[in-house]
Amino acid sequence: MTPPVPRSALADTVLGRLTATYPAAADPVRAREAAAYMKDAAPFLGIRTPERRALSRTVLDGTPPPTEADCTAVALRCWELPEREYHYFAADYLRRHVGRCSSEFIPVTRRLITTVSWWDTVDTLAAHVVGPLVVADPALVRVMDRWIEDDDLWVARTALLHQLRHKEATDEERLFRYCLRRSGHPDFFIRKAIGWSLREYAKTAPDAVRAFVDSARGRLAPLSVREALKNL
Repeated sequence: MTPPVPRSALADTVLGRLTATYPAAADPVRAREAAAYMKDAAPFLGIRTPERRALSRTVLDGTPPPTEADCTAVALRCWELPEREYHYFAADYLRRHVGRCSSEFIPVTRRLITTVSWWDTVDTLAAHVVGPLVVADPALVRVMDRWIEDDDLWVARTALLHQLRHKEATDEERLFRYCLRRSGHPDFFIRKAIGWSLREYAKTAPDAVRAFVDSARGRLAPLSVREALKNL
């Protein structure tokens, strides 16, 4: 089900400022270069990240902390705009304010993950929005168990990466189970995510990751193995 865009005076303010501020800093040459680098997943304004974040601070100056409804409105309205920098703004905004959102926000994250999908926004949402939501409400583990089975590769990638920043709090059994479940997936982005999730957890539990890779080497793609063992 597509989440509705709630009414939000804060979103009206933020979007009004944002759509006045970002285009003024657009650079057509950089925009073409950025779009080409991202395989034309979306058009760009051509604003470099440091400048974009400085502009974002100006946009948000003096605005109050958002409610969950405000977060939903800001994110969905940004995603309706074509240029990728607006999606980056929304992802950064959610990353900052995810603690104000409940488990009811998960359908919104799925909408964002499956709309104009590419690794640049999906990975931020997975590690810094979905991950914290699952930590705050362990009942969402059941949602992740469904997402790892999903036919949409970006939803499955999110399930693989949502524990990326959990360190000692990582559910090791679930991480390894998810990696095995999608180990035969043909897509680069799934195989890369398996390796990346294991490589990140290896910073916390190197012996466990090494033992898992050794036991599953016949099932894991070579790319996943290389990524998992890169720093071991």
